[in-house]
Formats: sequence, C-alpha cells, structure tokens
Amino acid sequence: QLQASGGGLVQTGGSLRLSCAASGRTFSSAGMGWFRQAPGKEREFVATISSSGDYTYYADSVKGRFTISRDNAKNTVYLQMYSLTPEDTAVYYCARAPLGRAPSNSREYVSWGQGTLVTVSS
Repeated sequence: QLQASGGGLVQTGGSLRLSCAASGRTFSSAGMGWFRQAPGKEREFVATISSSGDYTYYADSVKGRFTISRDNAKNTVYLQMYSLTPEDTAVYYCARAPLGRAPSNSREYVSWGQGTLVTVSS
C-alpha cells in the first residue's frame, strides 16, 4: 500500500514537501513516481526515481522546481516542491513501478496511493 501525505494550501511562490509511505519488503527494489491530476485534466507525470535513488527524471513543467528523493530505510519517497504556481494545483499521487524500472508512463506503474491535494492560491 502507498499512503501519500503533505498536501495543503499554499500561496504562489511557496513550497511543500509531499511524502509517500510504502508498505512491503520490495520498496527498495522498486522505482517510484509522482503524478498529478488537475481538475478537468488527465493525470500527468511529474517525477520518477530509481530504486537506489541514483536516477531521477522530471517533467519539463517541474524541472528545476521539484525534487524527488527517497529513504529506503523508511520506505518513503518524497517530492519537494518549490516556487509553486496555481498551475501546480492538483491531486498528487505516488505510484510504484515494476521492479527495476523508473518509467514516466503511468500505465507501467503497478500500484497507486490515494492522492493528496495541493492547492496553490494566486
């Protein structure tokens, strides 16, 4: 199971850190990803990180503002978000990739958390 948390209301230019706690023994072997879905829009890729954390990849829209990281000892993946804008308002989901993969395609992910809402006010 994946449990996302850390969402909330923040002003433009502010920051938030999302967390995703995972259960199970395979966390350290699986890539993890963050996705988001804004009202009326399709779910979109935000960032992914490999099982060891040495590979990360970001959507162009968040590159340089968001940082994905993980702590395998805590079975947790994070998304640090800076310089937030109203366009970042969405429900953010964490997801687990197949072992050994860290894809940007949501269809490759095998399990999903329940989402946490991020609202950025102007």
